[in-house]
Amino acid sequence: MKTSKSPVTGRQAAAAKRKEKILEAAVACFLENGYHQTGVRHIAKRAGVSLGNLYNHFPGKHDVLVEIAALERAGLEPILTGLAEQAPAPEVFDKFLVSYANFLASVDNVILTIEISSEAIRQPDIGELFLANRNELASALTAVIERGVAAGDFRDDLDPREAALLVIDVVDGCAYRSVLSEIPMRDLLDDAKDFVFAAMRKG
Repeated sequence: MKTSKSPVTGRQAAAAKRKEKILEAAVACFLENGYHQTGVRHIAKRAGVSLGNLYNHFPGKHDVLVEIAALERAGLEPILTGLAEQAPAPEVFDKFLVSYANFLASVDNVILTIEISSEAIRQPDIGELFLANRNELASALTAVIERGVAAGDFRDDLDPREAALLVIDVVDGCAYRSVLSEIPMRDLLDDAKDFVFAAMRKG
């Protein structure tokens, strides 16, 4: 038996729009001032809402990060879908390197990741939110590498899980270097791909 969803009311739509505005303001504050230096008052002021209104949506900064982690997961969905394709493993792997690099190739993304990483050291529970996303990505990439090993495309002495984590680290590192050195990500990606494939290919 199918149940129909209740239509979204004008009040609900306004609340959702306000929540999105608060989230955008929080991200902007984190990027400009750093997560640790940003208070809820800064976020409320940037969003143009009262503190009470902000607390209706986010009881604290930690809850903002929960939402950002969910948004990151949504952003990774196309990449995870690509990793699930049943094309030859090297082809899927190559597409992953490009799509993940494009996902990271934003100054804002890199800065926000650094901010969150530094805060995760202080508060491990925050790190767990984003580590779950990374683990899901690593597991999907591990499955591709395992297919490549089974097909004889990748070295059979690889530890697929460790290889997947190292590959993700390589692309992450390229993103940081791209931002710090102002080198376009596409210029770094070709060398990164050559390096990764040389390390993984059989023979």
